[in-house]
Amino acid sequence: MPATVKAITLDLDDTLWPIDRVIDRAEAALHTWLEQNAPGVAQSLPPPSFAAYRRLLALELPAIAHDYTALRMEALRRALREHGVDPILAEPAMEVFLGARNQVEFFPDVLEALDRLCRRYRVVSLSNGNADLERIGIHRFFAGIMNARIAGFPKPDARIFHAACARIAVPPESVLHVGDDPDLDVRGALGAGVRSAWINRRGNPWPGEAADTVEFRDLLALCDWLGV
Repeated sequence: MPATVKAITLDLDDTLWPIDRVIDRAEAALHTWLEQNAPGVAQSLPPPSFAAYRRLLALELPAIAHDYTALRMEALRRALREHGVDPILAEPAMEVFLGARNQVEFFPDVLEALDRLCRRYRVVSLSNGNADLERIGIHRFFAGIMNARIAGFPKPDARIFHAACARIAVPPESVLHVGDDPDLDVRGALGAGVRSAWINRRGNPWPGEAADTVEFRDLLALCDWLGV
């Protein structure tokens, strides 16, 4: 397989960095900002309640449910308005959240692996999330960026994989998608006619029926398999 791979699409959250603590810190930073600037919202919607508020809004507004930035912005606007606060404050509030959201801690193998991969392959980020590669400081490794906000569809929808392939004009059969999620990444890629590599950092058993994928403990093991 490695000889026929021409490009790589690469998941971000939980593939390049652990995401849960990043989101927890970002939610905490946003909550602190709201305590200072919109205390009624902060009191009524601490982070767990605000998450539930966003989930309900996603059901109400399915057209933006895939776009985490748009959904959070609308949730902030509505919450501010409901508490008698000017919804224009949603913009600086969102900036606080995104600033913290893009402060990530890479897994130890990531930077070396990205450097090795981009020397041979065109690498495209492919994520459902709203990470900003330029803010994070790794945009130099990537030939393109694709996410649910840009594509209009989240993984595992085949259309986001096809959009990523089209971005660098490489056919799906010549692309290898790399990610941590068995459903969103592996099964999603296979359903789009893209080959897949599962990054299984925790050594978990494969869930459900077997899939035509290759498995690696980290990205350096993937690099070795690819011969880069």
